[in-house]
Amino acid sequence: MECDYYFAYGSNMNPARMAVRGMRYRQSLRAQLPGWQLAFNKRAHGKEGIAYANIVNADHDGAEVQGVLYQLWDHREIERMDPFEGHPTRYCRERLLVQTDEGERHTWVYIANTEWQADDLRPERWYLNHLLSGRPWLSADYYRHLLATSCVDDFPPTLATP
Repeated sequence: MECDYYFAYGSNMNPARMAVRGMRYRQSLRAQLPGWQLAFNKRAHGKEGIAYANIVNADHDGAEVQGVLYQLWDHREIERMDPFEGHPTRYCRERLLVQTDEGERHTWVYIANTEWQADDLRPERWYLNHLLSGRPWLSADYYRHLLATSCVDDFPPTLATP
């Protein structure tokens, strides 16, 4: 089934990252994915303890993931993103319904495969900064929540005591 939209909730909220990846789109919109929540539980390939963004079914009412809805140049454009997202091995690409100021839209969304998920992971600061660049599309509360995310490189290494 054809779909001309892609919902970015992770590092692809950064338009500069989309440009580097060669993604062509007509416009970007503020969007919400109700019934889901953001999780930093997708294991980074080759980096122990490091997380990338993922979405999981919400464990409480009123939860939503906010992000950027890109109206792609055409329905085949999403295929350019697949290698960057590790589809179908690391993330699977699914069609979900998001809310925008202009109404509901069916969109492509990447969700981490179960075998690539783990607990007790944290993102690196450089990665979180990509998410923070999505500020123009995010509510103030959601942005503050992202800003408060603990990163692996926020704390000095533990010193061994003799």
